[in-house]
Amino acid sequence: MSSSSHETKFSAWTLMGIVVGSMVGAGIFSLPQAFGRATGPLGAIIAWTIAGVGMLMVAFVFQTLSERRPDLDAGIYAYAKEGFGNYAGFLSALGYWSAALLGNVSYFVLIKSTLGLFFPIFGDGNTVIAVATSSCLLWGMHWLILQGIRQAAALNAVVTAAKLIPIMVFIVLVLLAFKWEAFSSGFWGSGDRTFTAIAEQVRSTMLVTVFVFVGIEGASVYSRYAKSRSDVGIATVGGFLLVLGLMLAVTLLSYGILSPAELGQLRNPSMAGVLAAAVGPWGAMFVSLGLIISVAGAYLAWVLLAAEILYSASKYETMPRFLSRENSRGVPANALWLTNILVQLFLIVTLFTQYAFTLAVAMTSSMILIPYFFVAAYGVKLSWSQIPFKEIGRSPRRTEFMQSLLALIYTSGLIYAAGAKHLLLTTLLYGPGTVLFALARREQRKGVFNHWEKAAFALLFLSAAAAIFEIANGGISI
Repeated sequence: MSSSSHETKFSAWTLMGIVVGSMVGAGIFSLPQAFGRATGPLGAIIAWTIAGVGMLMVAFVFQTLSERRPDLDAGIYAYAKEGFGNYAGFLSALGYWSAALLGNVSYFVLIKSTLGLFFPIFGDGNTVIAVATSSCLLWGMHWLILQGIRQAAALNAVVTAAKLIPIMVFIVLVLLAFKWEAFSSGFWGSGDRTFTAIAEQVRSTMLVTVFVFVGIEGASVYSRYAKSRSDVGIATVGGFLLVLGLMLAVTLLSYGILSPAELGQLRNPSMAGVLAAAVGPWGAMFVSLGLIISVAGAYLAWVLLAAEILYSASKYETMPRFLSRENSRGVPANALWLTNILVQLFLIVTLFTQYAFTLAVAMTSSMILIPYFFVAAYGVKLSWSQIPFKEIGRSPRRTEFMQSLLALIYTSGLIYAAGAKHLLLTTLLYGPGTVLFALARREQRKGVFNHWEKAAFALLFLSAAAAIFEIANGGISI
């Protein structure tokens, strides 16, 4: 994570472990409820097909950019900065960092919700006791990391293996108990058998699919540690395909155990309810234990990723210099402090929202859309600039261009699917967060914005004001 660790080099397998470990966290354990509440097997198949193809294109873009621009090794935000300027790079870094810390909030909520299955005092993960316990875990982990526990890759490899085992066991046991009658009876979901109804069901699941794929860029974030630049792309695509297979199996097999309505009523982690229905009460305990292992490992990976993005952005003069300062053990302490202070604040906010986990998931997905959009857009820009116009039909760059274009269309569609509510809420982070950008520019004795950036900031400011107005008047409920 720090300058003292630059000599560390990761193999393709280690990078793939980071990708898989980052993606497999809390989201997969909540898929049955999230999809059952929104759609039936048909809608789920369509949603995963769209998400699978779309995110595969995003993975290909990461692979292409890692090979075409090996000099851009500062993480996901570097592509936005190179392609669209300093403020775009900052917004990408801020969005990615915000998604990481909100994802960590969802991990804490889900752990406590899981314990709530056995200890009612934890409720759905948003009671006073749950938040207090989460806070103790948060600052305990913070203290451990400050002592120098930052070998995320080695630890992540062990934890990734440990958390894949219960998921694989779940898939096997549910497959053995699978009932075709249950699967087929709820095939169309609860809505009308029309294109419009199915399209709306699919749209309502898109943010969920984004959330579970957050982490696909893990190898890119750590690209400066790769033994070979080609390993970054291999790890990204390979890790994505493995996780996609797991997500598909968990979602679709669950419809063969319970109806969509029953799945939608399960509490999270809903995989526990599915396995309990398939094999008995011990199934809930087994999944709950697997979730705690999975989320604990994912939290460590993501808090380190969050600190890494702030640290590297500060090194590349996109964030203020104080975020690149390290303690005596080589840990970027200031970046870690800022990250965990905000995680603590969001944990407190969960006391005042009924659907803490759902809100954290939706906000995480919405925040990550901007970085993904910029990556896809830069892929289009770079590949187009390298294709002579008269040779567009036969250029070897044509495939890369089409992959980037499809990724851009997909990420644009996700922004639309996010809806006005969550996009407005993201401006409450993007707007005030711009203070960090202004500090960084002042440190460099440069003007804060150019003309286009002034317009972008004005739009963010007005959107944030609109969000506050809507919340105050009940137009947006959290």
